[in-house]
Parts: sequence; structure tokens; C-alpha cells
Amino acid sequence: MTEHTVTTARRVAVVTGGSRGIGRESAERLAADGFAVVINYAGNRTDADATVAAIAAAGGEAIAHRADVADELAVAALFDAAAETFGGVDVVVHAAGVMTLAPLVDMDLDALDRMHRTNIRGTFVVDQQAARRLRGGGAIINFSSSVLSLALPGYSAYAATKGAVEAMTLILARELRGRDITVNAVAPGPTATALFLEGKDEATIEKFAGQAPLERLGTPQDIAEVVAFLAGPARWVNGQVVRANGGIV
Repeated sequence: MTEHTVTTARRVAVVTGGSRGIGRESAERLAADGFAVVINYAGNRTDADATVAAIAAAGGEAIAHRADVADELAVAALFDAAAETFGGVDVVVHAAGVMTLAPLVDMDLDALDRMHRTNIRGTFVVDQQAARRLRGGGAIINFSSSVLSLALPGYSAYAATKGAVEAMTLILARELRGRDITVNAVAPGPTATALFLEGKDEATIEKFAGQAPLERLGTPQDIAEVVAFLAGPARWVNGQVVRANGGIV
């Protein structure tokens, strides 16, 4: 063998929040690229099974596994399931997250704590397991949000959690020196998912759609393209936040 020998071993991806929205689209795209995929879900087994079925129908391999991303024992069991079923883990796409919007002065502190637990602790726990277990040549892909740089009123609590995600991403990339593992974050702009659309009227949605020079909302497919790039050919992109938002400044 030489350093240029191409391996044909199956690569394995764990996708948190993989039962719907951007997570599901990313899981299906990675499966289409030849990954065996472990779909992590928090509570909706029906949606997770539907994702597994869609991947299988397209000729791919996937299983569903329930885990609270903020529970270190549950996440360890998630990685155990991936290793036992498919032999290991190469890519982690951490798409699980929650969002509650309100001006800072009105934010319910229980909702703040829930976002901190899922978005900050959840990212830390998932990344910790990924850092311990990923094989060489792997990739960790976290999710931030373009609202962090847009400073939109009502997003203070949510944006704060995503600021923490970006800090963890950039530091972990450097802590994994010598491991041949990339660590990046994707920061979508307004994207037509249930998480984004919930509670917004048509006028608000149209306003968001008009912000980008491309004059539309993003789609889960748009974001999955970026995930697939970071999971596969983008070996020289490391320690970065990719703002996939259609050109919103």
C-alpha cells in the first residue's frame, strides 16, 4: 500500500436530529453518497423510522437510535450502537437543536435552560464522544446559525447558544491536531424547516425570504449539500464556520 491507495471500506455517519428537517435531509444525502447512517432521534420514533425506510428504499443502509443528546450515557450508547452495527464512526453531523424566541427582557428562563441543555451541553457531549471515537479521516460537523452574526431582535438566547457552539467548534479543531479529523460548523440562514416556520406569519416569512440576494428561503437540501461537502471532499476545510445563507450579510 502507498499513501495514495484508495480505501473502499464503508464510511459511517451518526446524524443527531436526523428524523426531520435539515438532519433528515443530511442523513439521506450522506446515505446517497455511500455512508451507512445512524439516525439519532429524541422522541419521534415514527419520523426516525420513516427516514430509515426512505434511505433503505433508495438502496442505502441506516438504523434509528433514540438518545437525549445532553445525556452522556445515552450518547455513549448511541456511538456503541453505531460501532456494533456498522463497525465504527467516521462522521458526526450534530443537527439536533431547539429554539425559543423572545426579547431578552421577556425570555422564560426555563426555556433558556432548555436551549442551553440541548444546544450547548448537547453539542459538548456529542462532540466529546466524537473526539474520543472517530476514526482517522473523519469529520465533526456542528450546527450554528447565521442569526448569530445578524443580531436579530428576539434571538438573543438562541444566538447565545450558537455562539457557544462556534467557540467549541473552533477550539476542538485545534485540540484534535494530529488526528486527521476535521471540525467545522454550518450556520444556515433562514431555512424552510418546521423549526424555522413555526409561529411565523406569511408576512414575516416573506420578509426573511427577501433578505438574501437570491430572494428565497434556504431549503434543507441546500444545507445538506454543505454537510456532504464537509463530510467528504473538504479535507482542507477545518476549524471554520460556513455561513450557508444565500448571501445575507
